[in-house]
Amino acid sequence: MGEDTFRTVAGRGRAAFEIRGSEFVGHAAPAADREAAEAFVAEVRAEYDDATHNVPAYRVRESGDGGERASGGGLLREWADDDGEPSGSAGKPALNVLQQEGVENVVAVVTRYYGGTNLGVGGLARSYSRGVKDAIEDAGLVEERPHERFSVAVEYDDSGTVRGILESADGAEFDADYAERVAFAVRVPVEEAEPLRDRIRSATSGRADIDGDA
Repeated sequence: MGEDTFRTVAGRGRAAFEIRGSEFVGHAAPAADREAAEAFVAEVRAEYDDATHNVPAYRVRESGDGGERASGGGLLREWADDDGEPSGSAGKPALNVLQQEGVENVVAVVTRYYGGTNLGVGGLARSYSRGVKDAIEDAGLVEERPHERFSVAVEYDDSGTVRGILESADGAEFDADYAERVAFAVRVPVEEAEPLRDRIRSATSGRADIDGDA
């Protein structure tokens, strides 16, 4: 694995198992940034709001430039919470799995329905670890290149030119919003981002508004 790639989950994963009467459900998902990770945690907590505990953990890259760089190259933010379980028995073991697997831009939540038998700190730690590990395995791991996001706004006259450039760009993904002007939301490998912006500027004689431009 090169320095310009990182491991993450291929998609969402889920795994359920029972330990001495307690039911555990592990959930894992890719998250481009902290907001996406927290949205997934909130989604699971809403869906399993009758559970005894919903223990979250995530590792996501945060850039220092206001979030322009969605992944890679920024500060690695790690967070976990015990959600009412004994200190150190849930969140930390869940986060440890993400660290040991070496994954980034991943969020996990382990749901527990208490079954009447206390598992002890060691038993809880093993169960929450397994919840994350099984969910990640269900999701599958992939190698990703760090990506960056930016947006381009142009008049309709330039929209066909910009669309053509984006369609031919290596590894670029985009969505187009046709309103008074045409806005393209672009996601592209970091090393391709600046050359791509230069091509768009050149092809539109500087008429394109690219966010983050000085």
